[in-house]
Amino acid sequence: MSSRIILTSIIALGAACPALAEPVFNRVASFATADNMAEGEDRSRETSAEIIVATEDGNRLIYSDSPLGVLGQIDITDPKAPKPLGNIPMDGEPTTTVVIGQSAFAGVNTSESFATPSGALRQIDLAAGKVVASCDLGGQPDSVARNKDGSRIAVAIENERDEEVNDGALPQMPAGYVVVIPVKDGSADCAAMTKIELTGLAEVAPVDPEPEYLDYNAAGELVVTLQENNHIVVIGTDNTVAGHFSAGSVDLKDVDTEKDGKIDPTGSLTGVPREPDAVAWIDNDHFVTANEGDWKGGSRGFTVWKKDGTVVYDSGNLLERELMKIGHYPEGRSGKKGGEPEAVIFATYDGTPTIFVASERGSVTFAFDVTDPAAPKLLQAMASGIGPEGLVAVPQRNLFATANETDLGEDGAARAHVMIYERQDAAPIYPTIETAEGQTIGWGALSGLTVDPTNSSILYAVSDSFYSAAPSIYTIDTTTMPAKITAATVVTRDGKPAEKLDLEGIAADGQGGFWLASEGNPEKEVAHAVLHVDGKGAITQEIALPKDLDAQSTRFGFEGVTVVDGGLWLAVQREWKDDPKGQVKLLHLDPATEEWTGVRYPLESGEGWVGLSEVTAHDGALYLIERDNLIGQAAALKQVTRVNLADLKPAPLGGELPVVTKEVVRDLIPDLKTWGGYVVDKVEGLAITPEGKAWVVTDNDGVDDSSGETFLWSFDLPK
Repeated sequence: MSSRIILTSIIALGAACPALAEPVFNRVASFATADNMAEGEDRSRETSAEIIVATEDGNRLIYSDSPLGVLGQIDITDPKAPKPLGNIPMDGEPTTTVVIGQSAFAGVNTSESFATPSGALRQIDLAAGKVVASCDLGGQPDSVARNKDGSRIAVAIENERDEEVNDGALPQMPAGYVVVIPVKDGSADCAAMTKIELTGLAEVAPVDPEPEYLDYNAAGELVVTLQENNHIVVIGTDNTVAGHFSAGSVDLKDVDTEKDGKIDPTGSLTGVPREPDAVAWIDNDHFVTANEGDWKGGSRGFTVWKKDGTVVYDSGNLLERELMKIGHYPEGRSGKKGGEPEAVIFATYDGTPTIFVASERGSVTFAFDVTDPAAPKLLQAMASGIGPEGLVAVPQRNLFATANETDLGEDGAARAHVMIYERQDAAPIYPTIETAEGQTIGWGALSGLTVDPTNSSILYAVSDSFYSAAPSIYTIDTTTMPAKITAATVVTRDGKPAEKLDLEGIAADGQGGFWLASEGNPEKEVAHAVLHVDGKGAITQEIALPKDLDAQSTRFGFEGVTVVDGGLWLAVQREWKDDPKGQVKLLHLDPATEEWTGVRYPLESGEGWVGLSEVTAHDGALYLIERDNLIGQAAALKQVTRVNLADLKPAPLGGELPVVTKEVVRDLIPDLKTWGGYVVDKVEGLAITPEGKAWVVTDNDGVDDSSGETFLWSFDLPK
């Protein structure tokens, strides 16, 4: 019933939106790569999903798992219920795989060192689930591609450099090259392998080409990126170089160029080498590159080329601005390569030629209509899990999938995942919140929520310490789907952005201003504090903890604030030094006298840790978010609870505090599964309208070791 309620609420929220002109991709399932381990294996080991491919019938996905040295397989006969098919050992580090008929062909790195690279092309019988043949490639493979009729396989032999040697500068021998292997009777003809040399072509380190990625067009021509050399090569059907050119550079305006605790898209970069990674043909005359960059460049976008080297389109700052718009901009990478678009593929869905470009650091995949290669049209942005490395299109089944390589696999953290999407005649379910058109507001790490007292369709949210240089209050219009951030108000002290704040709670004061709760962290000299700000964000009152109470505090401080009859109630996240295990404080503050009293709240037991994330008052009760800190399959507790105000009898601090009785109002885990990904940990904001509609928002940690997904949704409280 909960899932139906949420879906109904999402549909209702989008009712004001016009009907979509074309189908969209919505995520329908996710698969944790750890699930492919056999019974008894250590599931805490690092695992990954990197480059991904589908079988020709579209019912099975195969991904390379470098940490485990295997190919993982997933049954997607029912895409909404993917099933593990286990791992196939590769006796080395698999890179990229292609499928021809009933066989998969995987490039496998077997190098003992950078100086002595080696590798093989392994042939896997998919029915038997084992390696049946192998070709010695003579070097370290990266990308593998097949031509249209499956009669050829090409492998980029990168012979990658050691980034610890000479600061990673080229040249570092031996040089890389490309090999082409004929396929006869379903098997690779290793004896007929052709080696294609690429030395002497690039302007950057011409003696040391490092081919990164390659792709065949329908005519049988091969395009190859030399990422570190900032060069592109086209190889003809006769397996000789037909053309080559520099990938060039770009000038970027209105991008964030500094890692400084704020999103500031006012910087510029000049002469940035594109250094393209993945490449995909659009038609026989055009291809597209994802310009991730490596040691000297990375232009933060993608480029559409004619095969003679003419640039017909460059995205400039488009991807960066779109990431900022939906809260996925990785501010921590501003001083380097920003969103780092790494993967790109092409496919045609119902006659619409489409490219998909994945931002590795923004954890987003963008879809563009390239009916006109010179004018790509942005169709949508899809949340992809952490670090999308590989993409695969399954147009014959209206499916699409991403392989997300990042595995944080300790203490209930996010694992590597494969995300599965279905092309639907429906509204997009993501993003749930974005910057309004005409605004240039970058945002993220939403950690507290409150309702406008005069307009219940308007919410206000705060960002936490991730954006320490510009702590902000965001105005959110919920009358559309996605909800729109229409304004950002920086919290100031003496006319300057307030420093050393960790805003986790916000409550409207009913007079145009707000009360804010700063969590504090004694380890970082950030004080626990309660702040009052006016409508322009200027701090007008700042209340610190009494010394005796502060002495008992830990870094897990205030997580919410709400106003009741002129007084404030604050939720403390976890036990402080003077709290019994399993009990946390709800503190009451009289702002006029600065008198503190409190009660204790009983936490559920669970794995990881359990604590409070928010408090808000409504209709004679305090409503709280109680949650564990676990993610995905490990997540067990994300709930809204209620404590009646009439039963709250706060006592003076320093002595025994009464323990309150709580009532569970809603389990939030079914809600969090609505978006088809894994369950995120940080459900942090709760606001309730006078009519009894509850709004909940998640904190995306500023896209730092996070999928970057922000979920904002609503439901009606039970009567």
